[in-house]
Amino acid sequence: MKTRITEMLGIEYPIIQGGMAWVAEHHLAAAVSEAGGLGLIGGANAPGEVVREEIRKAKALTKKPFGVNVMLMSPYADDVAKVVVEEGVKVVTTGAGNPAKYMKMWKEAGIIVIPVVASVALAKLMERGGADAVVAEGTESGGHIGEATTMTLVPQVVDAVEKIPVIAAGGIGDGRGIAAAFMLGAEAVQMGTRFVVAKESIVHENYKQRIIKAKDIDSAVTGRTHGHPVRCLRNQMTREYNRLEAEGKSFEELEYLTLGTLRKAVQEGDTTNGTVMAGQIAGLVTKEQTCKEMIDEMMEQADKLLGGCQK
Repeated sequence: MKTRITEMLGIEYPIIQGGMAWVAEHHLAAAVSEAGGLGLIGGANAPGEVVREEIRKAKALTKKPFGVNVMLMSPYADDVAKVVVEEGVKVVTTGAGNPAKYMKMWKEAGIIVIPVVASVALAKLMERGGADAVVAEGTESGGHIGEATTMTLVPQVVDAVEKIPVIAAGGIGDGRGIAAAFMLGAEAVQMGTRFVVAKESIVHENYKQRIIKAKDIDSAVTGRTHGHPVRCLRNQMTREYNRLEAEGKSFEELEYLTLGTLRKAVQEGDTTNGTVMAGQIAGLVTKEQTCKEMIDEMMEQADKLLGGCQK
């Protein structure tokens, strides 16, 4: 299935793995790339040298293209932005802001820049700023979210950006989701939650099982009143957060409650008091597979639904 995205990135399948904090490290990124997609290392709030080490470890595991997600709100964003250039990374995705200040440096280094956007206005701004593509991410996705759904956002972004391709994200977990994204005008998909339960994922088994056992109604959003909504699976932590939020506690007090809770869930397996970030698609994820098994299965299903056509 060839699209402008597969051609641009030099990948076999139009599937990109999300740059999830604490989850998207070198094992997972390399496994997704080896399986024909584009793996991403999540920069998150990690210092530049930590990201550098992850890049080098991924290079030791795969010769195929992979990228780095730069979280623009990170205190180390400036350092990570330079590290991706120094290490010869070919693709960068960005989240939580506008990457304009790094664009010249990245473009001069020949890096493909793909910002994640949650609105048409930001997508147009990114196109004008020199982005090579955009990820239109709907509110169904896990972690930090916008308001528009994938179904409504993707076609509007596709219509708004004239020269660059669009990647759909949010609520996509199988071949049906991929086919639907293509029908909306996307030329690739980005997926996070499905890859969290991959055999190559270093996430704690408790976290994986929480996703595998999740039902359609298990998704919760915290932080709406302060303008920083985050989607995760319901547990003791989300209930406590929502209770305090309803009482009108300050953003700083609520942030303190969640400090270190994602790491606690991912690394220690505390799915009661930790933050179990996952998209609404979690209810559709029912088994642990290798990245290759996942991608092969999804592409076979998508190909059948799209009638074996090539875009």
